[in-house]
Amino acid sequence: MDLSSARITRRLGDPPSKRGSVTSQTCPDLFELSDGNFAVIGTEATTALDPHLPSDAARADYERIVVISRDTLIRAKKDIPDA
Repeated sequence: MDLSSARITRRLGDPPSKRGSVTSQTCPDLFELSDGNFAVIGTEATTALDPHLPSDAARADYERIVVISRDTLIRAKKDIPDA
């Protein structure tokens, strides 16, 4: 996936400051990109979760498993397009 020309176009959901971030800056976050893909800021959890992936799931060497809080995703739901 070539991301060299992709740009963040908007945040999905509420900013960290509205979700209780102590610093109002760092926190899990979701963004829509100019190419239609999505970017996630979360906790890297590849080592812990990779062995537990379902048998019909896999990740490439360049992919990582990232965890975001339930609250972050629920607050973003209103901004995620249906199609």
